[in-house]
Amino acid sequence: MVGRPLDESDLIGRAKRGDTHAYEDLVYAHQGIAFRTAYVIAGNAADAEEAAQDGFVKAYRALWRFRAGAPFKPWLLRIVANEARNRRRSAGRRAALALRATQEPSGEAAPSPEAALLDSERRDDLVAALNRLSEHDREALACRYFLDLSEAEIAAALGVRPGTVKSRLSRALERLRAELSAASVAGEAGDARPKNLGEDAP
Repeated sequence: MVGRPLDESDLIGRAKRGDTHAYEDLVYAHQGIAFRTAYVIAGNAADAEEAAQDGFVKAYRALWRFRAGAPFKPWLLRIVANEARNRRRSAGRRAALALRATQEPSGEAAPSPEAALLDSERRDDLVAALNRLSEHDREALACRYFLDLSEAEIAAALGVRPGTVKSRLSRALERLRAELSAASVAGEAGDARPKNLGEDAP
């Protein structure tokens, strides 16, 4: 008789007891979101792949600390996010974080539904506006709207209290709207400038 498929808690329990095959199943189930999280923070595919891999290794070594019955994904993503931050800091990068994840890099990430709905011109405007935001704002917006993480998962991945996520997202969205509005006004003003700037106005 074929037994029922193992659920996540079963796999974690087996992995804690040294079952590497059970942990491989956990890796397979979460490798996509782990890579995308690392990519959003690290800013490039190579560092993201390394951060995700090292995150899985560190998570395996720390499984004994994982609380039975707790959700595994937020715990894992926090470890992966810390690895990605370490790589970004060590390289001295200030990458364009958020919407680079909407372009399919090598690895497990796939374009988000939101990205597929944006035409290239609007996406470029959005990327430029996001790049003018602070690092914290970019990370929060990317985790929510392009990785589709819940507020609890965002809190775990970014290492903040769950109660601060909603207010951080709200403020980040306000700043993003302001940047998009300012860019739109600047673009309209540019279009309205005289074409022959060297000629005297009548």
